[in-house]
Amino acid sequence: QSCLGGGKAMFVWVGDPQAWIALTTLTFLEIVLGIDNIIFIVILAGRLPEKRRAYARKLGLLLALGTRLALLAALSVIVKMTNPVITVESIGVALSVRDLILIAGGVFLLAKSTKEIHHRLEGEDSEAGEGSEHSLIKVVAQIAVLDVVFSFDSVVTAVGMVDEIEIMVLAVILSIVFMLIFSGFVSKFVDRHPTVKMLALSFLLLIGLTLIADGLGHHIPKGYIYFAMGFSALVESLNLRARSVKAPKA
Repeated sequence: QSCLGGGKAMFVWVGDPQAWIALTTLTFLEIVLGIDNIIFIVILAGRLPEKRRAYARKLGLLLALGTRLALLAALSVIVKMTNPVITVESIGVALSVRDLILIAGGVFLLAKSTKEIHHRLEGEDSEAGEGSEHSLIKVVAQIAVLDVVFSFDSVVTAVGMVDEIEIMVLAVILSIVFMLIFSGFVSKFVDRHPTVKMLALSFLLLIGLTLIADGLGHHIPKGYIYFAMGFSALVESLNLRARSVKAPKA
């Protein structure tokens, strides 16, 4: 039964235990899907003066909330975005609007992540000290573009999991609130550990490739991606622990 036209009264799911399980699970997934969003927001905000970073992070997450709620409100359009609009018969490729969005988003992630890695390796971080209003506007604009990509992934997940639009909206709101609360902690941690920042950028390269592959019809199960990211994060946490043990005490 679809949430778009089932004729069910709103919030009748409140008394259904399975609905609460669905809400909990979907909220967790929304948070997981939002981690890469937080990482990129943190990295982009890190190019601003320190007094601007918290504002840019919060504004970026609020943009993410607005984008996801807008997409949820347009469910009737989103669920129909799988019909091919571009077909190349010679190579057997048929692309829908959804595919084009995923490919464009993947290319954006690859380009932006590569540029950020170049800045980190070459030490070209002088932009962060400019403190100009133009820099803030530029960062927020990039965050807004990124939010559209990650929000689409988030909304598609929500549509695939539950039927009730109320559960989808509530899960999105709860996940953004969680990220608003802990984005500062993530930001400080990443800024203190440059290797973590580089690892995060490599995750975004992986996600960009995954989006492009998915858009071209080669779906990579998310479990593989999360396992690779989790394993890499575990190795990095062991490295951080080893360095802290070896570090001379003050």
